[in-house]
Amino acid sequence: MVYGDLQLFDIIVFAAIAVFLIYRLRSVLGKRTGYQKTTPTHKAVNTNKPKATHKTIPQLKDSEEKLIKIYEELDDFDHKTFIDGAKRAFEIILTAYNKGDTKTLKPLVSKNVFVAFEKAIEQKLNNSKAQFFSLIVDGVDDAKIENQVIKISVKFTSEQLINDDESTITKKQDLWTFEKHIDSKSPIWILTST
Repeated sequence: MVYGDLQLFDIIVFAAIAVFLIYRLRSVLGKRTGYQKTTPTHKAVNTNKPKATHKTIPQLKDSEEKLIKIYEELDDFDHKTFIDGAKRAFEIILTAYNKGDTKTLKPLVSKNVFVAFEKAIEQKLNNSKAQFFSLIVDGVDDAKIENQVIKISVKFTSEQLINDDESTITKKQDLWTFEKHIDSKSPIWILTST
């Protein structure tokens, strides 16, 4: 009956482990009886002292130093999020323009830029077969706040090709200005100048 003794030993070991785990869980989580004493809460005392606002400006590349002006004015500005969003916007806007998709363009660009894009599309100046090959943000050309509007101009270098043919790659540099009202909670920046 050696085999039967091993089963009994296994049961005793597992029972001991279960008891140990229950003990540890109870000591960590505590015991809830259904009646809990209310602990007194201390209300914060308002000392009416203004908090010192120390704005930390992150390490910026030389090509992004003009964004310091924006960091000094806005608490929740993040240049990395802005640059990534500008790259995405560039791709979305240029792809929509190339395809003649004015419905996508309209909410992303100002009225003047939309009219210019729409006119170029009507004149067939866009190329629906063009595709992105690469896109680089060269840097921030200007950043300012005027009349409660944030204006940031970004330099892009893009490479596009036609019909997946790498021999047709063309390199182009652009300077685009994005704007947003200082109180806007929307993540969308409007393209106001190309």
